[in-house]
Amino acid sequence: MKVHTQFNGKTCLVTGAGSDSGIGFAAAKIIGKLGGKVAITSTTERIYKREKELRELGIDAKGYIADLMNFDQAEQLVQQVFKDYGKVDILINNAGMGQVGSPEKFIPFVELDTEEWNTSISRNLSTCFHVTRAALPQMIENRYGRIVNVSSVTGPLVSNPGESGYSAAKAAMVGMSRGIAIEVAKHNITVNNVAPGWITTGSQTEHERIAGENTPMGRNGQPEEVGHLITFLASEQASYITGQLFVVDGGNTIQDYKGPREHYY
Repeated sequence: MKVHTQFNGKTCLVTGAGSDSGIGFAAAKIIGKLGGKVAITSTTERIYKREKELRELGIDAKGYIADLMNFDQAEQLVQQVFKDYGKVDILINNAGMGQVGSPEKFIPFVELDTEEWNTSISRNLSTCFHVTRAALPQMIENRYGRIVNVSSVTGPLVSNPGESGYSAAKAAMVGMSRGIAIEVAKHNITVNNVAPGWITTGSQTEHERIAGENTPMGRNGQPEEVGHLITFLASEQASYITGQLFVVDGGNTIQDYKGPREHYY
């Protein structure tokens, strides 16, 4: 029996929740422990392992496989969640970056072809558009919704070599969110963005791990530290916050010097 009831009666759809060390699964776990019903998605059958893990915690959870780069599959996913749970109160758009069998590529802009560009935009921006577009009409009808998009500091605030496509997509996600937020605020729907910095996940590279150690906090962030902010923005307590971008990066983007600590700090 759950002790916490903050999200009782609420159904939450979390995309990109296939990794047991990812931000999406961390957020799903937190919201589920707080009483929410959780629908989770990924592109592979590993989502059923995540479903099993959530259910073992006493969470009402169901896993779905869908390629959200395809609008028809995204729409079918949302309709199936409606059928299974009756509604979607909270949407967490976490899908993006890498997929199983198709990791993120770091390609200099002058070497970037249109296929790679379109893939990056589709994976990191269109996935968010597709699911939001499918879920929003029902939220408007119900006059309630919390949409939290997992963007990144990369794009809206900073960037890295070889990530022009990813940066463009994540920056565009924030702009799209603000436009949607203005349109749907009157329907009691909020749309916000979370921008993680260096977070320890299964897809983190060695050079990203080292970068995280050179933040002011001297460490990488944990998925749960992003998940808790997502959870707040998905809650009733965040009812007057919309169209905003919240950074979770251990202070990395506010510092000038970003080298080894012994040379400066």
